[in-house]
Amino acid sequence: MTSITFTLVISAIVFAVGTVGVLLRRNPLVQFMSIELMLNAVNLAFISFSGRFGTSEGQVFVLLVLTVAAAEAVVGLAIIVAMFRHRRRIDVDDIHAMQG
Repeated sequence: MTSITFTLVISAIVFAVGTVGVLLRRNPLVQFMSIELMLNAVNLAFISFSGRFGTSEGQVFVLLVLTVAAAEAVVGLAIIVAMFRHRRRIDVDDIHAMQG
């Protein structure tokens, strides 16, 4: 059985990698993947605490976070597709060009 310290360290490392990806990359697809990585790191922490304390609240929160992540992915990909159709390239700095 793994300890809670190990899973929380792994969660922190994955969250840090996601944060670096959001801050340093200009491609929106990479940024969305990094946000998903950060959400999965939080899910790992929720599951770790849920197992440590013997409750199911952490698992319920994971389901809620997964639902929000799915909705975020759908809306984000729709914005990226609209931006690509309009500008023929994808760059975060060009988002202000989407104003109607």
